[in-house]
Amino acid sequence: MSTGQLTESAAGPAAQSPAGAAATRPPRRRRSLARRRAWSFYVFAGPWVLGFAALTAFPLGYALWLSFTNSDGLSQNSRFVGLDNYKEVFSDSETLASLARTGVFTATTVPLTIVAGLFLAVLVNQPIRGRGLFRTLLYLPAVVPPVGAALTFRMIFDRDSGAANGLLDLFNINGLAWLADPYARWVLIVLTMWGVGNVMIISLAGLQDIPKELGEAARVDGASPWQSFTRITLPLLSPVLFFQVVTGIIASLQTLAPLLISLDPTPKGIGSIPESNSLFMIQVLDQYLVGGRYGYASALLWVLFLIIVGVTLVIFRLSKGAVFYSVEPERARTRTRTIGGAR
Repeated sequence: MSTGQLTESAAGPAAQSPAGAAATRPPRRRRSLARRRAWSFYVFAGPWVLGFAALTAFPLGYALWLSFTNSDGLSQNSRFVGLDNYKEVFSDSETLASLARTGVFTATTVPLTIVAGLFLAVLVNQPIRGRGLFRTLLYLPAVVPPVGAALTFRMIFDRDSGAANGLLDLFNINGLAWLADPYARWVLIVLTMWGVGNVMIISLAGLQDIPKELGEAARVDGASPWQSFTRITLPLLSPVLFFQVVTGIIASLQTLAPLLISLDPTPKGIGSIPESNSLFMIQVLDQYLVGGRYGYASALLWVLFLIIVGVTLVIFRLSKGAVFYSVEPERARTRTRTIGGAR
């Protein structure tokens, strides 16, 4: 055997053993790292999954089961009634009337809130002194909890001792029953507009995300402020407005504020709410608390859930040609796949 062969054979095992160890250790390390990542995922996601299962999934499933029974929430003698509760929903004139009133309320308050929030956002986005203070003052009402705001409005518009009628007395005007028809609906609309600060902040964030160079280029080309706003600002702000439309409709369809501002503190209970403010959720609450019809009330909630899903899907369908994205979702996904393939 030659000297070169001896040297090669002697160095071979020593040179190959680290390579063999390197070939075996990385897979083990990768498996260990994968296990640690999996455990980290379960540890951080576990509390949310448990909360979702206990506070969302189980109540939804239980309410769905109740909607097919005649349960009153107390006795154990409830029986399965099939689709009878759902048939009653679409044959009950009071339920259909409350649903119609809810639709009118939503169609009124959502556009008003979005327009008012956008108007305030445009104002506080101007380069004026003290605009930080104005932003804070306009947003503060939105921080007030809804229950506190509703009870405050109830005291302000109280017929006997409210500040609204006290102001009218200064002008020798007789006090009005603000919390009764036909004024109760306007009080409810004003209460809804009270939280317009949330919409203002979201619109303001969208306005500040629009490049200023576009407005400057439009002014150089001779565009008026209105033309610049309608042809540049609004199209670029359309995703933000679309988000506010969807969330505003969902919130309006589930409003319960009329109960707090219109409920007469007498044994008459929910029946004392003015007819104009007797919205769909008031009908649901009335069936739960007064009628004790848990099965029918659960069916009402599931009908409302299906209505919300249907309206949301319709809005998404109609928004395809009205919402402008700087990067289209399809193009963004294609670009992501291309970059990922290049990597």
